[in-house]
Amino acid sequence: MLRFLPVLTLGAMLGPVAAGLLGALLPAFGHLPAAGFHGPSLTAVRQLLAWPGLAEASRLSVTTGIMATAGSLGIVTLIVAGWSGTRAFAWVERALSPLLSVPHAAAAFGLAFLVAPSGWLMRLVAPLAGWERPPDLFIVGDPWGLTMTAGLIVKEVPFLLLMTLAALPQAQGGASMLVARSLGYGRVTGWMKTVFPSVYAQIRLPVYVVLGYSMSVVDVALILGPTTPATLSVQIVNWMGAPELSARLTAAAGAIWQALLVATVFLLWNAGERIAARQGRRWAEGGRRSHGDPLLRAAGLPLAAPSAAAVLLGLALLALWSLAGRWRWPDLAPAGVIMRTWSRHTPGIAEAAGDTFLIAGIAASTALVLTIGCLEAEHRFGRGMTRRATLLLYLPLLVPQTAFLPGLQTFLLLIKADTGRLPVIAAHLVFVVPYVFLSLGDPWRAWDRRNAIIAAGLGASPLRVLLAVRLPMLLGPVLTALAIGVAVSVGLYLPTLLIGGGRVATLTTEAVALSSGGDRRVIGAFALAQTAAALMPFALALGLPALVYSNRRGLHG
Repeated sequence: MLRFLPVLTLGAMLGPVAAGLLGALLPAFGHLPAAGFHGPSLTAVRQLLAWPGLAEASRLSVTTGIMATAGSLGIVTLIVAGWSGTRAFAWVERALSPLLSVPHAAAAFGLAFLVAPSGWLMRLVAPLAGWERPPDLFIVGDPWGLTMTAGLIVKEVPFLLLMTLAALPQAQGGASMLVARSLGYGRVTGWMKTVFPSVYAQIRLPVYVVLGYSMSVVDVALILGPTTPATLSVQIVNWMGAPELSARLTAAAGAIWQALLVATVFLLWNAGERIAARQGRRWAEGGRRSHGDPLLRAAGLPLAAPSAAAVLLGLALLALWSLAGRWRWPDLAPAGVIMRTWSRHTPGIAEAAGDTFLIAGIAASTALVLTIGCLEAEHRFGRGMTRRATLLLYLPLLVPQTAFLPGLQTFLLLIKADTGRLPVIAAHLVFVVPYVFLSLGDPWRAWDRRNAIIAAGLGASPLRVLLAVRLPMLLGPVLTALAIGVAVSVGLYLPTLLIGGGRVATLTTEAVALSSGGDRRVIGAFALAQTAAALMPFALALGLPALVYSNRRGLHG
């Protein structure tokens, strides 16, 4: 059974993706028998091309995706190149790492409360600018998608930073930098010439994940993105929710177009990588020891600090608005603090939280069991992760959600499996498994196998070694992986909305649905509850091992 568990895990991840792509491809060419459409037909393609906002929506998807990815990668590179190994870098690492678990929707709401024309930053400068009312500025929902791009950057910087930190030991950055500095290279120039190529080779797939996600994100686009027209991903969701059945055909054609758009940008990014590698090789061979290192190093922290500050201050504003009484412009704080919002909406929050934890708990636990089984099979049968296996692991994260989730919903409708929480849990599993596997894989492989040899020498079976030796020693990493799985599931918006058919309400779907209402107090309460739901498992993951190991210090291993 253990030997076939990796195949089962791949099926749980890739099966829904394949079914979703097929379920989108057929309606895109006019074949949807359940709605009375029998293809092949180009009606859906014609309807998509007839939509006036197609070109602008496609441009928004491309520009926001590329800008968010390039911006995040550039900030992370400057931080690590200029400050790794310093006290300031340790502070940045401590500040940014916890922000990875903050859901995208909550971070987007916090940023909106911060930078909106009536937001806190405008209140801060209002007395100096002489504004008696909020300025008439197009900030949130700007037609260029700049605020949306900023919201993506502040969330993707922590992700890419952690991926880079995980890659540094394998890149032997310390030894390379020691040689570079001894040859007279500046800190940034030396790091870029000696360490960055090997680091980027390891974080390349995560960079593509950020690129694909940023091009097709829905919840952040609904909160911060433009509306006339909306981004392509948002429009696809709108078509899926339209009462006309023919709109589903247009949504399917839009989903295929989204997939082709992302694939095209992937190819362009790959071409850019090749050009950068060629030019970088010439630059490295040129021998110059410094290229504005002081300026580049000085830019690293000022670019990193706003990412952390924007999320932290945004969360503080969410909490403040959820408790705010009367809050007049341009006061920096409300006139009073009341619990009316919480008392009025606690039943709704509790009900949504129940579904949130039920779905996230089952999805994350199932992903953890599958991951442990795959890693144990890898250990017992000597099958390491190949390059192809790594690509398959990342594949569900590389395919845009809007490319296959509409088709998966259509597929589930056809087989009459579209009701209840079970399909939602299965859809969440597609995204949770890769993150759980990636977070647990390195600690699992780094475990000292001599412990297993000693236990086996004492007569323990492989199963007993796993349950009585390995898992207790790896309790911390296992609980951390479980917490990451829960946080990923809590933050999933589109799988819950589409696969649940709007009948499964989680904290994320409820919070995003409130974005169109404009009641900041209610939005603050739901977004704060969503953030707490994502952070709570990490608190338990940190506290439980300390409690279990309180009298077993030698078990840390």
